Amino acid sequence: MEETSKLGKFTAINEIARRRGFFWNSYEIYGGAGGFVAYGPLGTRLKQNIENKLRDIFVKQVGILEMESSVITPGKVFEASGHVANFKEPMVECIKCNKRFRADHLLEEHAKISSATAEKMSLDEIKFAIDENGIRCPDCGGNFNPPQQFLTMFVTTIGPYAGATGYGRPEAAQGIFVEFNRLFAVAREKLPFGVIQIGHALRNEISPRQGLIRLREFTICDLEFFFDPEKPCCHLLKDVENEVLPILLGETRLKNSEETIKVTVHEALDRKIVRSEWQAFFMAMAKRLLVEIGVPEEKQRFIEKLPWEKAHYSSQSFDQEVLLDRYGWTEVSGHAYRTDYDLSSHMKASGADMRVFKEYDTPVETEQVIVKPLMAKLGPVFKKESAKVGELISKVDPQIIRVAFEKHGYYMAGNYKILPEHVEICSQKIVERGKRFIPHVVEPSFGSDRLFYVALEYAYSIKDDRVVMKFPPCIAPTQIGVYPLMSKDGLDTKALELQKRLTREGFTVEYDETGSIGRRYARADEAGIPLGITVDYDTLRDETVTIRDRDSWRQVRSPIKDLPQLMHLYFQGKINFENLGKLV
Repeated sequence: MEETSKLGKFTAINEIARRRGFFWNSYEIYGGAGGFVAYGPLGTRLKQNIENKLRDIFVKQVGILEMESSVITPGKVFEASGHVANFKEPMVECIKCNKRFRADHLLEEHAKISSATAEKMSLDEIKFAIDENGIRCPDCGGNFNPPQQFLTMFVTTIGPYAGATGYGRPEAAQGIFVEFNRLFAVAREKLPFGVIQIGHALRNEISPRQGLIRLREFTICDLEFFFDPEKPCCHLLKDVENEVLPILLGETRLKNSEETIKVTVHEALDRKIVRSEWQAFFMAMAKRLLVEIGVPEEKQRFIEKLPWEKAHYSSQSFDQEVLLDRYGWTEVSGHAYRTDYDLSSHMKASGADMRVFKEYDTPVETEQVIVKPLMAKLGPVFKKESAKVGELISKVDPQIIRVAFEKHGYYMAGNYKILPEHVEICSQKIVERGKRFIPHVVEPSFGSDRLFYVALEYAYSIKDDRVVMKFPPCIAPTQIGVYPLMSKDGLDTKALELQKRLTREGFTVEYDETGSIGRRYARADEAGIPLGITVDYDTLRDETVTIRDRDSWRQVRSPIKDLPQLMHLYFQGKINFENLGKLV
């Protein structure tokens, strides 16, 4: 019964999403295409508002920089990052109908093998499990070919040359990493600093069947935060140190338990549950973000990824999950401690120096043993090649040369025989004013489309047999509805003037004069409009209007002249509905 109810709610949300213009499957007139959706007018604004909420929290409040890079990326970038070698999923193909499926998903659905177990199985183990459990094609009942690894990146060519391989980016992170040197300069060469990129990404999913939860083209919000691992987190950590994080530990998952612990950020770091201070900071901020788009704290958790579940670049990973009616606990953001993996990989592959200089508080004086070539001795022996020989010698560890002299009486620098009289091994004082190092990175990564669906599900409610989409005011696609009680006697003219005035103030305002006022309220509730303003005959007499609250259906009366200021305060969260006027 409960499952039927959940399915009914899921169906209802999708029906209202199509009917009211939130989203629907793409290319429906051609039969549709799996893994692609179109956002309608209300959906586009809702999705933009969620992304702007991300910007408000991370760009405005935390001070993260924002950039934009291309979706199509040269192949060498993803070869260096490890994606070409690692961005693969196990796939099986039906011998009868040639449909292809993710093998680990089949095992999870039909053999009750957990995703944690399935993800670490080899192809041979997957084949054995499929055969042992008698799993057949869900579409036609046919048998499967042996499983194979499928690269889930879209491959293309750049320009007319077949050899110029490109990929549709499966994440936005690499577009940040390859531009690190320029971004570091923009950040005035100071750590820590972060960069966020919000844009489209492509993953050639084998069999996407979860609507907005798993798409082939989606919007990703990748934030890369660069820091010195030897320096403690700054004052920002104090803002979140008492934030409680519900965490499902990896060791608990290995016991087949889903019992979470609740620890403050301070406790999580003190007990080394979370290894990086910055990672804990962004986990706390992610929790606050979800609360602001309508998800209660008790419906959130962070799940620690097991070693075989982590991405190849991650030292420690947590997924932020939200409890959904249809899908259960579902990932909405990932939090990875990427160490210096990405910058090191691109530095090695490209030859670009991605180290930064850190100046010591006090210069450090050390004594260093060096090999000093004696050019006056090398010249007569090696003639024109003496400079080359001298350079070779100066790069050799003095201890190696010293051992060679003691053992053989000479040292071979390539094809050149070096005698003790050709060099001087001595010590010199070195003053180090700092050092160069590769910054570490923590990454919170959000799926905008998943956040969109989460906002839809948590907004959906029924009041007196009517659908009310209770979006938080900060993300509502339309903020205000303006309605003339009647579309005559100058009420419509007055209402249109009010709509224009509020629009000029920067609000998203809908004007509706069609049907009874009750029908218009019902339409507004379905669209999730927080406030409705009705212009009636009293308005013509005293310049006041009725403001209706979407959630409670209560009404207050307010002067038109006060509306701009009141609306700004309300949508900034500084006053409640009761403060908008006098209750009627």
